[in-house]
Amino acid sequence: MSLAFLFPGQGAQSPGFLHRLPEHLAVAATLAEATAVLEREVLELDGDAALQSTVAVQLGLLVAGVATARALAAEGVVPAMVAGLSVGSFAAAVTAGAIGFADALHLVDCRARLMEQACPAGFGMVAVTGLPQRRVEAIVAEAGKIAPLYLANLNGPAEFVLSGADAALDRAIEAAQQAGARRAERLAVAVPSHCPLMDGAAADLTAAVESVPVTAPRIAIVGNRRARMLRDGAAVREELATNLAHPVRWSDSVTLMAEHGATAFLEMPPGTVLTRLAAAEFPDLDSRCMEGLSLPGAVVFTARAGER
Repeated sequence: MSLAFLFPGQGAQSPGFLHRLPEHLAVAATLAEATAVLEREVLELDGDAALQSTVAVQLGLLVAGVATARALAAEGVVPAMVAGLSVGSFAAAVTAGAIGFADALHLVDCRARLMEQACPAGFGMVAVTGLPQRRVEAIVAEAGKIAPLYLANLNGPAEFVLSGADAALDRAIEAAQQAGARRAERLAVAVPSHCPLMDGAAADLTAAVESVPVTAPRIAIVGNRRARMLRDGAAVREELATNLAHPVRWSDSVTLMAEHGATAFLEMPPGTVLTRLAAAEFPDLDSRCMEGLSLPGAVVFTARAGER
């Protein structure tokens, strides 16, 4: 078996997700480390009010992913490759040994603040499913005439996310519904990620990323921007610094992992979206999420998957 860990991005969060992490010494140690580094109680990041903040959400996702991956490693479950959607790339890079956890915490804090400052109000993201890419691109082109709108995530053959201004997003939802989309609705994301509206934030984040050590990963990482393996520190650095301003090629990333031998996908908390996407594209492979597994259950899952 070749196991791949998947780390979710913003939109996967739900109230209390940090409090639902597995009970394990590695999780407790990670929470304590994050609290010390950030000088704030990380278990306060997942409350209803806190989750209105992009900063709290992105930091919480990083902590949840790293804590769970560390707990799994302590139980003997180590991936052959990792990939993170958007901010999930930071948890993937920590797990792969390319960047230290403390440095990742500071960078994600910086990243989220820059994104909030770039577009403080009137922007967001919309999920559209059930339409072909060409039709979605046409909707983006038409709705984008009234306000900025971009195709931000290519998550599957008929799974897309749009980023832009509220007026254009509302028009796109209406057009997608009229075109027969199975789903066209706003995501719980207050910033327009993965589009040129984040170019300035990416430039500032690049300077911050340049100031911390980033090394060649010990575990293979698949990046969002180009859906390619990131084999050295420079490639990982570029991914972490700039993916917020470029479309996420998630479908291609999952395909690349499968082509490189991934036979099982295990999604770190929170959420189940990446599991669903992987299972839809590769139904013959094993796909599970930690949201619905205990640590012992995850160990059993990986052992059984390895026997197939």
